[in-house]
Amino acid sequence: MMKLLCGFTLLFAIVVAYYIYIPLPRTISEPWKLMVLDATFRGVVWLGDVSHSLGLSHSARVINSAITGFESLVPVTNKEIQVEDTLFDGVHVRVYHPPGKEGKLRRAVVFIHGGGWALGAPKLGSYDCLCRQMAADLDAVVVTVDYRMAPDVHFPVQYEDCVQATKHFLRPEVLAQYFVDTERIAVCGDSAGGNLAAAVAQQIGKDGNTSVKFKLQVLIYPVLQALDFNTASYQQNQNVPILYRTLMARFWLEYLGANPDLIHSILINNHTAQDQRHLSLNLSKLDWTTLLPKRMIKHYKPVFPVTGSPSILKEVPALLDARAAPLLAKEEVLHMAPRAYILTGEHDVLRDDGIMYARRLELAGVSVTNDHYEDGFHGCVSFAFWPLKFSVGIRAVKNYIAWLDDNL
Repeated sequence: MMKLLCGFTLLFAIVVAYYIYIPLPRTISEPWKLMVLDATFRGVVWLGDVSHSLGLSHSARVINSAITGFESLVPVTNKEIQVEDTLFDGVHVRVYHPPGKEGKLRRAVVFIHGGGWALGAPKLGSYDCLCRQMAADLDAVVVTVDYRMAPDVHFPVQYEDCVQATKHFLRPEVLAQYFVDTERIAVCGDSAGGNLAAAVAQQIGKDGNTSVKFKLQVLIYPVLQALDFNTASYQQNQNVPILYRTLMARFWLEYLGANPDLIHSILINNHTAQDQRHLSLNLSKLDWTTLLPKRMIKHYKPVFPVTGSPSILKEVPALLDARAAPLLAKEEVLHMAPRAYILTGEHDVLRDDGIMYARRLELAGVSVTNDHYEDGFHGCVSFAFWPLKFSVGIRAVKNYIAWLDDNL
């Protein structure tokens, strides 16, 4: 009996080890810890897909329920920060106030959370800790936008919620209510939140009816385009957790309300094939062979089929909409955007989105700081807090808040 039990235990251990282990780059931060995190996330995604295929619930709802459950375990930090849940022009927001010094004008940060426009719990766990830390370390008012998410809504609703809430906050009378210095306001976001933050910064920059402008934008591993799923970083990191190339494509299709069956076509860039010459202007804005440094291009080559599927762009026109893909914005729009801090990770499929955007902003005359982490992976900033801390996440949070402190 004991031998049988030992045999089953050994077999179970082998199966678990086989499931958890994946080959990872040598330079990635804390690989074994990342493997365990990834195995857990893959299991949640699998449960979501099974639930979806059985018609029980949309996969995003299942995944989000698991994320919310995990985030609820993260203890509240910086408890001295006062919190107010309210509405800004009908959009749910949370406002973080540092205590004391009543009447003193403070800096402010509008924060937009990530999660593929479909996931995330902005009022719980890591995002709550992050906003509290920004409010405490910067002695700033922080507003986090709790925008509506897929699958309940699709583009442009998420974008419009963020613009709507931001415009309300930037009204002089509202800023006065929160004792905010109108000259010292930043917008910040991570991943899909970085996408929304960049799009909001562009809109506020060019909006002649908005008298108060952002001084800074902070984009943390932002996703900025869906025309090329074969950039050098997509090719290099397509199987690196926690954001796999296929998962990013799924998020895009869900965000844009597109047919999920298009995933194979867009992964091989059928929507931007060489026979679609009318796309040349848009594709030049994300020509990574000229916008990336050679050390990041390495041996990778562009992937554009000779003939493709032009019907995709007709079916999903938002693929060419700069509100959804800020990297496609015109140079004159970029020129009006605020000074930027862009955080990128070497082991992230979205690395090149951020670096290309940094270069395009520079070419448009905007000052940019690109903080690149050779051991960074997608989502690392969310793992700077107990119970799942990564050293690269702790460093990234510390450094971007320090940059804000120096420049805001």
